[in-house]
Amino acid sequence: MMKRWAIFFGLFLVVIIALADTGHLGYLGLVYRFPGGDRLGHFVLFGLLSFVIDWSLFEEHPSSSQMRLAIPAGVLLILLVGLEEFSQRFFPARHSDWVDFAFSCLGVIAFALLAVKLHERRTWAAIRKQGTTR
Repeated sequence: MMKRWAIFFGLFLVVIIALADTGHLGYLGLVYRFPGGDRLGHFVLFGLLSFVIDWSLFEEHPSSSQMRLAIPAGVLLILLVGLEEFSQRFFPARHSDWVDFAFSCLGVIAFALLAVKLHERRTWAAIRKQGTTR
């Protein structure tokens, strides 16, 4: 189930990036009117993408360590985010910003840690429940 959410959310971000690159964000451009809105958007959007990717990996590989799955996924996502941020130099409607990149990275890391912790709690709760039903 989460695999579909990861694909959907990834495509959603690609559309937002394409709209921003071409200067056609429409109502979504309102985020720039709030102080720190752009940076909060980077943190939340890339963080949520990290979360759904990690959770889908946890579901696909239940016997693997969550951290062993989340770290390479996070590194790959951060590399892609870095490429996207760098690519903004080539679009007149955009500007590349290291602070935006930093907030994107912080979102990826924070939400990956959240996914790991929540999944661990869920796993431990399931183990405890099995122990009480025997």
